[in-house]
Amino acid sequence: MNEKKVPKKVPGTFSTFSGKKALVIGGTGGIGRAIALGLAEKGAELMIHGGSSRERLDDTLELIKKAGGKAEGFLYSIEDLSAAEEILSRSFKPDILVCAWGPFKRGNLETLDRAFWQGMVEKNLTFPGILVSLVIHDMIEQRYGRILLFVGTNTDTIRGFMTTAAYSAAKTGLSVLAKSVAKSTGPYGVSCNVICPGLTNTEYSDEEQQLYNSEKSPGGIPLDPNDIAKTALYVLENDAINGAIITVDRGLII
Repeated sequence: MNEKKVPKKVPGTFSTFSGKKALVIGGTGGIGRAIALGLAEKGAELMIHGGSSRERLDDTLELIKKAGGKAEGFLYSIEDLSAAEEILSRSFKPDILVCAWGPFKRGNLETLDRAFWQGMVEKNLTFPGILVSLVIHDMIEQRYGRILLFVGTNTDTIRGFMTTAAYSAAKTGLSVLAKSVAKSTGPYGVSCNVICPGLTNTEYSDEEQQLYNSEKSPGGIPLDPNDIAKTALYVLENDAINGAIITVDRGLII
């Protein structure tokens, strides 16, 4: 398990995101948690969504508050298409939306049934799509909004996949979503970008996954969630970046 990152004392009124409210989906662990801590460090008020672990949620909220930040959070298991509305009903209206969640499953293409396809597409594409559609109206009205989505490793462009066709097809679709949002909302100060992370070790990575990550990663060094969070925060801070698909993988080839 990664060591806990204790954020620095949250700066004052000149912080990048001072006065801004950020909703982080999947913010209690892995990449989402690292981004949540970084946003708090830069002055944002956080609403953190977690799936099932009260311990991880409480731990994340405690770290932010000890550093002088403001944060609330809740647990909600994302199972169907009503999840986006339910999550937003439990949150303040976000100025910043980060969706760092999406289930991963393998399966040979010839064995995939309707339930498999629906699960992968609904949770990895339809769910974040509905979230984005629901938040951009208010962002346009206030002339400010930052949206950051995450695709899967190696899904920054159209490729073929042997065992992850459903997952990868859904994740690749998020790039179309981001570019569409950028064209529609760019004139109103709203940006939407996608990060495509490389192989990353998190607290969710078992021994087999960590071994695979080490074998495949350039230099034998998998990424850490904080490596991804640095890029994520830069993108969120920079209003000139809009509709971008940003690969953070050290030149991974798999």
